[in-house]
Amino acid sequence: MNLLNRSGVVLLVGLAAMQASATDVATLRNGFTIRHESRAPMGETTRLFITADGSSFVDVPTGEIVQIERDLNPAPAPVSENNSPALTSVPSGATRTLSTTPAPSLTTPTVNVSDAVNAASDRYRIDPDLLNSVIRQESGFKVHAISPKGAQGLMQLMPQTASTLGVSNAFDPASNVDGGTKYLRELLERYNFDLIKALAAYNAGPHRVEQYGGVPPYLETRKYVASIVRDFNRKKIAQQKTTKAASARNQPPQAAKPNGSSRKSGGATGTAAAPPVKRPSSPTGN
Repeated sequence: MNLLNRSGVVLLVGLAAMQASATDVATLRNGFTIRHESRAPMGETTRLFITADGSSFVDVPTGEIVQIERDLNPAPAPVSENNSPALTSVPSGATRTLSTTPAPSLTTPTVNVSDAVNAASDRYRIDPDLLNSVIRQESGFKVHAISPKGAQGLMQLMPQTASTLGVSNAFDPASNVDGGTKYLRELLERYNFDLIKALAAYNAGPHRVEQYGGVPPYLETRKYVASIVRDFNRKKIAQQKTTKAASARNQPPQAAKPNGSSRKSGGATGTAAAPPVKRPSSPTGN
């Protein structure tokens, strides 16, 4: 996060802290959410007060807070006298002080990303392994991931791009993956199915790819393309080895020729997986 964005978050938190106490939800960079009554900036840390009296709170690095909004969900049920306070995980860098009031539950929705990927793969005719490699690089499979630039969801769609693709909720896995896959398909067609250029355009924008005639000279973009291609190739090579091994096991035993001569065995047959993508050591797009 650059200095301007970081300052913006601090300002947002600071202004909100001066308002009347109300239940809000802070969304963190890693997708976790923290329900709190009030908050106070403390330099590079923001203290989120879990209880109205301030007796229970969570200290979170301010830079990890990407959004704060009013909590429209009903408050969680109180803990009975016989139950001890709930101990929940805290994001990296955060500290917590507990009282008899339970701390918030830091959880992410349980979704079947595989179903979303397979549906988009069938619809737009793109290898599901490639889509998984893109999602892995973009968001690490975090449904509520938000980048410092504002890209959202599994395939990190910018709000304007999401709107153009008809994605009304970028945090809905099915909609996000469908929109991202549709966009990737458009880029593949635009560059005559040159995967390297399509991935570079997905990261840096088509105008940059066309400006430089291939992968732009940005370290972030080159690492991005190389990481996806490497992960995709690893999957395809593993599939090819599995296919060949299975085919070899299914070959019938070959009888020896008369006069003691043996017949040369044929190579393994079977349907090979999609070939790995060829990538130069330093992507140029040429």
